Amino acid sequence: MSSKPKGEPQNAITTAEMLATGPEVFGVATGFEWRNDPRRVLFVLSRYKFVAKMFEGFGHVLEVGCGDGFGARVVAQAVNSVTGVDFDPAYVSSANETSHENWPVKCYEHDVLEAPVEGEFDGVYFLDVLEHISKSDEHVFISNAIAGLKTGGACIVGMPSLESQVYASERPRKAHVNCKTQPEFRKVMQQYFVNVFMFSANDEVVHTGFSKMAHYSFALCCGKRATY
Repeated sequence: MSSKPKGEPQNAITTAEMLATGPEVFGVATGFEWRNDPRRVLFVLSRYKFVAKMFEGFGHVLEVGCGDGFGARVVAQAVNSVTGVDFDPAYVSSANETSHENWPVKCYEHDVLEAPVEGEFDGVYFLDVLEHISKSDEHVFISNAIAGLKTGGACIVGMPSLESQVYASERPRKAHVNCKTQPEFRKVMQQYFVNVFMFSANDEVVHTGFSKMAHYSFALCCGKRATY
């Protein structure tokens, strides 16, 4: 009878480490999506990958509306450090509980509608946030979000397109009070930045195709204006 161990040899390293340290745990928001809509986790992570690739090599980066911090780890893999803020204490608590020393992300509770985030940042990004901000609060929110962005820094904003909302389920659609067409989105961000580059996304695919058929839009912004 053969005494050869079962399984692939390389898997033994993976198994030993995870048995010793315990499994990685989802945050509350991502865990909910993984339980109820697993594909959406892929779509959301692809948005963070886009940010990571655009910001690769940056120093200090800020995420506004970091949620449970799950996606910030993808960005942390590409930059020197990530700070995340969110106004929801339950999300911030979950983000800090599930953080890992390999990819440290500092998250704390802060409402950007109340005040700017302290510090200076080489990059600022907020994904799936602006559509939740009323138009009457939009200027205050964006101004405070980018207040600490250095002159040579860049900002990425991502949000569902207005056209996509006819296909959205009831729960997110009720919370999306400020979705925009891509031209409208560009016009808003041009108030704050000299250069605004627009990208479209469908599921996990980012492209420069026809914006009215895009489910999601990104605005990559640089050249922060002195006044806005």
